[in-house]
Amino acid sequence: MTFEYTREQAVRESAHSAIPTALADLGALVRIPSIAWPAFDQSQLRRSADSVAALAESTGIFDSVEVTSAAIPGTDEHGQPAVLATRAARNGRPTVLLYAHHDVQPHGDDALWDSPPFEPTVRDGRLYGRGAADDKAGIMVHIAALRAVKEAIGDDLDLGVALFIEGEEEYGSRSFGQFLSDNADALRSDVIVVADSGNWDVDTPALTVSLRGNARFTLRVRTLDHASHSGMFGGVVPDAMMATVKLLSTLWDDDGSVAVKGLHERDAETPEYSEETLRDEAGLPAGVKPIGTGSLLGRIWNKPSITITGIDATSVASASNTLAPEVTVVISARVAPGQQADDAYAAIEEHLRAHAPFGAELEFSDVDCGDAFLVDTSGWAVELARDALGRGYGKDAVDVGVGGSIPFISDLVREFPGAQILVTGVEDPHTRAHSPNESLHLETFRRAVLSEALLLAGLDARTM
Repeated sequence: MTFEYTREQAVRESAHSAIPTALADLGALVRIPSIAWPAFDQSQLRRSADSVAALAESTGIFDSVEVTSAAIPGTDEHGQPAVLATRAARNGRPTVLLYAHHDVQPHGDDALWDSPPFEPTVRDGRLYGRGAADDKAGIMVHIAALRAVKEAIGDDLDLGVALFIEGEEEYGSRSFGQFLSDNADALRSDVIVVADSGNWDVDTPALTVSLRGNARFTLRVRTLDHASHSGMFGGVVPDAMMATVKLLSTLWDDDGSVAVKGLHERDAETPEYSEETLRDEAGLPAGVKPIGTGSLLGRIWNKPSITITGIDATSVASASNTLAPEVTVVISARVAPGQQADDAYAAIEEHLRAHAPFGAELEFSDVDCGDAFLVDTSGWAVELARDALGRGYGKDAVDVGVGGSIPFISDLVREFPGAQILVTGVEDPHTRAHSPNESLHLETFRRAVLSEALLLAGLDARTM
């Protein structure tokens, strides 16, 4: 008992002392605009990967650290650079795979940011910047926790560790499956920690036990061979915008619930969550009503949703009295746990084809599907993680579902069926990931580092 207490105290002290350096390193990563989308400077992805590799080297943990990539199946291209670092287990200890991603979402309109998106800025206990939370903070939780256990346990550390920091998660993880296959031996592990989710609030840690799947695609609606004068032919010739608006409106009932036959729902209880909390966390004005039916969290965690995330049409500045021949939209659907994403996409495509107005021509492209995820909460690693989170935050962890998707987890399950997967993170309801003014709650980051350090120390004490 004395040994365990001394060991935990050493880990706590090391985790505490690791925070200033970790935050400085996080700031340096945020300054790199590592956007994987091809419209942006792709050299920044390599710069970001090299920086992460240097951080991995700095832990003194790994036998091997490399920046590498994998082929994108069905193409002649390779995916974006990833970091792979490995350390072999000793004396019968388990191996843990630590995952995060170093690419970030596009920052959007600079004018919507209160400070420059790639200049880390601290305000009111939060660090602002694109990637400050999603997911460069996830990288630094891993790095800082590894530094802490190395300092606290030293040469007695026997835990096997694989660190996989992906470079294209925000752009669909196109080479993820191939990367896993190419590096299966290096990545094979007993426990996988995915640091890309969030917590119940800034004080309450969470373990994500369900995620919705996704089905994203591009739809082109065409009604004319060429643009025509709206005065000469309006009223008899259907323009593409009119057809698109009518078609898209069939996707929802009047209350905003998804109206596509063949999309499933999951029947599962959810915790209490008030409309007042929803309005605060989502930025929903008092006059705007929530959509859908059932419990609020049930709508987010267990039901499908459909969102139009992009549209190519004549801009307001270029508007003229013209009938548009075609309109292109991007449709993003979230799929309830328990349904295959491919089946959900097929149902949506069938619905759209059946409801195309005026014989409008539909073209589907860029289909990207990822399956939902449900955690088996009966494993020993789940209990170990809950305990570490509780001790790290000083408050019991809760199991949560998430309305978002992490499609590559299904690849991890397929490639490593025997591994226990733990989905953690540093985000909170006010993080605004993917949005302007993304931020990291600094106290949450400190607690997350301590929790993961305690988890790693607990794994190191376990014999398989």
